[in-house]
Amino acid sequence: MASALLTVGMRTVAANYAALQTTGNNIANANVEGYSRQRVEFSAAQSRAVLGGFVGMGVDVKAITREYDSLRAREATQTQSVAKMDEARLRGLEQIEKVFPVGTAGLGQAASAFLNSLADVVSRPADIPARQVALARAGDSVSRFREAAQRLDEAQKAINESVDAEVAMVNQLATGIADVNGRMARMQVLQYPMNDLLDERERLLVRLNELVQTNNFTSQDGSLQVLLPGGHILVNGDSASRLQRVPDPDDSSRSALECADARTARAVDTTALAGGSLAGWIRVQNEDLVAARNAVGQMAAAFASAVNEQQANGIDLRSVNGGPIFALADPRVVPATTNQRLSNGAFKAEVSLTVTDASQLAASDYSLRSDSGASGVWTLTRLSDGLVRSVIDGDEVDGFVINLGSPPPADTDRFLLQPVGAAASSIKRVLDDPRGLAAASPVAAQAASTNTGTGTIESVRATSPRFDPTLAVKIVFTTDDGAYEVRDKNNTVIAPASRQWVAGQPIVIPGSTVTQNGVTREVDGFELQLNGVPRMDDVFDVARNAYPASSNGNALAMLNLRDVTFVGRTVDAEGLVDAGRTISDAYASAVGSVGVSVQRARTASEISSGVALQAEAARSEASGVNLEEEAARLLHFQQSYQAGAKVLQAAQSVFDSLLQTLG
Repeated sequence: MASALLTVGMRTVAANYAALQTTGNNIANANVEGYSRQRVEFSAAQSRAVLGGFVGMGVDVKAITREYDSLRAREATQTQSVAKMDEARLRGLEQIEKVFPVGTAGLGQAASAFLNSLADVVSRPADIPARQVALARAGDSVSRFREAAQRLDEAQKAINESVDAEVAMVNQLATGIADVNGRMARMQVLQYPMNDLLDERERLLVRLNELVQTNNFTSQDGSLQVLLPGGHILVNGDSASRLQRVPDPDDSSRSALECADARTARAVDTTALAGGSLAGWIRVQNEDLVAARNAVGQMAAAFASAVNEQQANGIDLRSVNGGPIFALADPRVVPATTNQRLSNGAFKAEVSLTVTDASQLAASDYSLRSDSGASGVWTLTRLSDGLVRSVIDGDEVDGFVINLGSPPPADTDRFLLQPVGAAASSIKRVLDDPRGLAAASPVAAQAASTNTGTGTIESVRATSPRFDPTLAVKIVFTTDDGAYEVRDKNNTVIAPASRQWVAGQPIVIPGSTVTQNGVTREVDGFELQLNGVPRMDDVFDVARNAYPASSNGNALAMLNLRDVTFVGRTVDAEGLVDAGRTISDAYASAVGSVGVSVQRARTASEISSGVALQAEAARSEASGVNLEEEAARLLHFQQSYQAGAKVLQAAQSVFDSLLQTLG
């Protein structure tokens, strides 16, 4: 009897000591991240049969378990993963926003400053210092475009470096999870919950999901299997695969991901990444950075082309047609690394682009793939909005022509088309001689002294470099209501009398030709603006400008480019053209677009961070340590321990009495 009572006391003391130790451990780890509080589970010891019934034999420690709510833990991990993705994207967009400053530091201001500087050339067309200032402003605009492109390239390099660092951390964490799996497998023989190892593995998994969101499941042996989107196994038991950054096969300047084990390496579908900072960086790279680079490139290409076209319509101080002020590299076509190659490693087929109308270039990249349903037909996808077209060799799309070359690409080939992607980084000023600025119009107009109407010449300018300035023509009004004819110097009609002049609108002579001495010459390419009202038989002579030093017609036309909408013109299915935007408005639109993206990203980050904090609070409520509750438990188990000691003391007293009686 005394021994049974002694056993009860010893079990009581041992069980409550274990509870005291567990409670103390909870208190000690209250501030340890990812620690789950532990709880001692008691069970009644097997009773012993005696005369009249069963006598209890005390208490046993059944197990020491961890308080863990898998649903709350999963929600906390996933919401934190989304919050880290939104945070990374916000950081990337904030860097892009710095490329689009407002005020005098902006691209729009630099381009406008060049156009505004032409006002002095208009006032003093022969003044060399005024021309030098204009070319200096042209150089400033080039520097601003190239600086923006360089900063975007630096942003891409920073993203690549961030991806490298985080991929290394992913591999380290995956190896840690595999190591914990191995230790847990070796300890399975004990058949007790391995609370500390489970907490360690959970901490590693939470940190891993902050970098890349994963799917996880627990196998029968208790090891955790970790999968990346697309089914790539990152951790399998005690072995871990390796995540690695590789060049994107469609554009080697960008980052892509592969998951490699000892045998193979497979590409990770980055579009399926739903959380983690890696997903945020990849999204900035593939969406926001591309959009910013194309916006800058679209402005650079349209600006350089518009200025060069107008420059070509004039003549300089040397009486020659104006040469280009700016130069751009050809549009870039990036073949996929998987395209067919020759034995020397060069790509077997090449695709090129020819810009036909820079004002219609869109701020977008394009994907070109074979249309499996038709030979020689290719599918062109505008990546900015997903618009899909079927094209063949020589088709013109959005201001450029697609040249498939010879031999044509294979059906498995694919290409990334970048009509404007490299424009800002390649733009340069190629005119250094201020005398080469084509301020003068190649044509001059003069009203006949015999005119009886009030019509006077406001301006005359060439509208195409095809104009033949050696051909003298005259505009002859045949009625008082504005009907006119175009005649050559021999008074031969070279345009029908059905032409009609409208007050306030220029007289434009398109597409007419004349043959003189067996030579056919073009007359198109100029427009004449009149003030007043001409009368019948009034004549206005148009001929080559013999005094370019005093002419400012073309400089005035270049100055007026400030108000010309030559950026982002669009053509719909019916052939109608959207006017587009001026260079200043285009830049303001780009600034606004980036600003809206930053604000949306900031709002998304704030919301997802708030949701993650709430989910973490719920997880902590279920699994974390509450010091007040633990203090109450500590007092309770202390009292139980002391009571068990009293039982031992009573058993000792009974045992001593028994010995004395039997002495």
